[in-house]
Amino acid sequence: MEDEVLLCIEEVKESMEHAILHLKKEFLKVRAGKATPSMLAGVRVEYYGVLTPIEQTSNINTPDARQIIIQPFDRTQIHEIEKAILNANLGFNPQNEGDIIRINVPPLTEERRLDLVKKAKVIAEETKIGIRNARRSGNDEVKQLEKDGLPEDDSKKLMDDIQKFTDEYSKKVDDLFDVKEKDILTV
Repeated sequence: MEDEVLLCIEEVKESMEHAILHLKKEFLKVRAGKATPSMLAGVRVEYYGVLTPIEQTSNINTPDARQIIIQPFDRTQIHEIEKAILNANLGFNPQNEGDIIRINVPPLTEERRLDLVKKAKVIAEETKIGIRNARRSGNDEVKQLEKDGLPEDDSKKLMDDIQKFTDEYSKKVDDLFDVKEKDILTV
């Protein structure tokens, strides 16, 4: 019975940790004004008939805070890469310079910054929902363990522990959001 209890706790923590990792990845995609290669994460290129992540088709560099340079591994695919960036609807206007694609990242307007904060808030709320779902799954598992013979006091303590994890991970989400919000709103 003790093994099942430990497994239950580990599953809940692992699920909540995955939610935090996902949040961090999603926040990397939310632009905060400085050019970064992660701004192109999620762009897929029709590369020899296969949808391929852009980072597997090119070297992506940021020589300064306002530019992204994309250097395709195969120059014949430069038009496909350019098309994929435009189709991703990121608000970028790629400039094909023959052997590289240059993207000038425009400075964010105040309105756009506020939109990005809203987007980040939605991502944070979705993460909290994931954390609460992990709590619900853990509590359901505890109830099942109680039916299988776990003493009521132990199950109550286990549910309290799961709630503590939920509170702890929800606070992490809030802290990460606060940092991202400050990053977006800093001019």
